[in-house]
Amino acid sequence: MIKSLVRSTFVALTISALPLAAMAQTVTVHKTPWCGCCAHWVDHLRENGFEVEVHETENMTPIREQLGVPQELTSCHTGIVEGYVLEGHVPAHEVHRLLAERPDATGLSVPGMPMGSPGMETSGMPDTYNVVLFSETSAETYATYTGATAIHQHD
Repeated sequence: MIKSLVRSTFVALTISALPLAAMAQTVTVHKTPWCGCCAHWVDHLRENGFEVEVHETENMTPIREQLGVPQELTSCHTGIVEGYVLEGHVPAHEVHRLLAERPDATGLSVPGMPMGSPGMETSGMPDTYNVVLFSETSAETYATYTGATAIHQHD
């Protein structure tokens, strides 16, 4: 009886874990070879359930232009996940939210390199920064953070 219960529990746990592994999205990240904060952001994504494929390039401008990232929203690295663009130090939580909500948009950006954002952790005072949802014709605040803490998620 106990063996049967253990076996049934093991099978149930194994089966329930399969969809989670199968659901792991792959983020393709384009970054310069010498950027340490980009590597830390990649680690942040992996720690939050994403598979990550890294492509190093010397010149990010053509990639951003091809993907439709406006100049005022650029940062130091660019990712792509399921057709969405991720520009800069976007928190993994917002990437998961983007993929769950599936808005009609090009992607998300954290312009610049705000201190305290994923990959830009610091022991000093973290910046307050916006995660911007953007498309070809619009840009709006998707969430506002102070360091790693969301202080407002917009609808």
